[in-house]
Amino acid sequence: MVKIAARDADNFVRRAPGTEMAAVLIYGPDDGLVRERATQLVDAALGGERDPFRFTELMASELGADPARLRDEAAALSLTGGRRLVLVRGAGDALADDFAALLDDGPGAALVVCEAGNLPAQSRLRKAFESAGHAAAVPCYADDARDVARIVESAVQAAGFKIDRAAVAYLAEWLGADRGLTRQEVEKLILFKGGTGGTISEDEARACVGDGTGLALEDLTYAAADGELALLDGRLARLFREGNDAVVVLRRTASHLQRLQLALAAVETGVSSGDAMARLRPPVFFRRKPAFANQIRRWTSAKITGALDIITEAELQCKSTGVPAQAICGRALMRVAAAARART
Repeated sequence: MVKIAARDADNFVRRAPGTEMAAVLIYGPDDGLVRERATQLVDAALGGERDPFRFTELMASELGADPARLRDEAAALSLTGGRRLVLVRGAGDALADDFAALLDDGPGAALVVCEAGNLPAQSRLRKAFESAGHAAAVPCYADDARDVARIVESAVQAAGFKIDRAAVAYLAEWLGADRGLTRQEVEKLILFKGGTGGTISEDEARACVGDGTGLALEDLTYAAADGELALLDGRLARLFREGNDAVVVLRRTASHLQRLQLALAAVETGVSSGDAMARLRPPVFFRRKPAFANQIRRWTSAKITGALDIITEAELQCKSTGVPAQAICGRALMRVAAAARART
């Protein structure tokens, strides 16, 4: 097992693993950083091109329903040459035995990259990787202030701006719990600054970037509307750990679906999806446009109406049944995400 220290993790995922590597586990409490590092590793291994003959993405739930599929995918050869890569999202201890069997086989025709959440030292999945001779485990812990400062300064410089030290210090204080949220907040700040060149001040940073809760709620609503069950579960757990109210989460999801409903209605009259998104108030944030456009194609008016009914009923249950509100909210949002994945 190649045990990767947290300080070496970024360098490791930017290099293409050799054929002696069977699988890589990327895990930790920072969901955004887990996904970012998995993406970097996939891009490095595939040369930046996700050829469908070389790349397969699976959800952990798919493997749970078909235990043999993991080893089958790892053994399959590419039809176009080069080593295949299999990305497994949302893994946990339920797949520990499957990965242990895979790792016992040694390196296969495909490199398997496994995304997981926060795994304690006693986790069976983590132990499977840590005891294997042809595997690596990459931890993803929350960025500290120095990491946030580095990310902020790098992104701002790449966009052609400068930033005050006081603004960097402010951002380092507020951001860092999730790498993905940090990057999105910095992108929002750059968009807020506008124009070309110039220096971002502390006042501008304060005006644009808050405590990240609003963005975390937005991430959750997109996960639900995209049908991303594992991602939704992680986002929901984090919001509840941070003390967010279940009814607020439900209402924010309903608001997103209502915006989607308005855009879909416009598209059904012949308006392009881009124009439909531009008509919304506020308009869809530019980084969210591809996902929102995909949701317009994924959903139908009838499905949205059904999803809104689920959320309305859940809010009523939160206020009247005595059942834990978080449990009610979680079940409702999982039903919404399942509706998003359904073909009809």
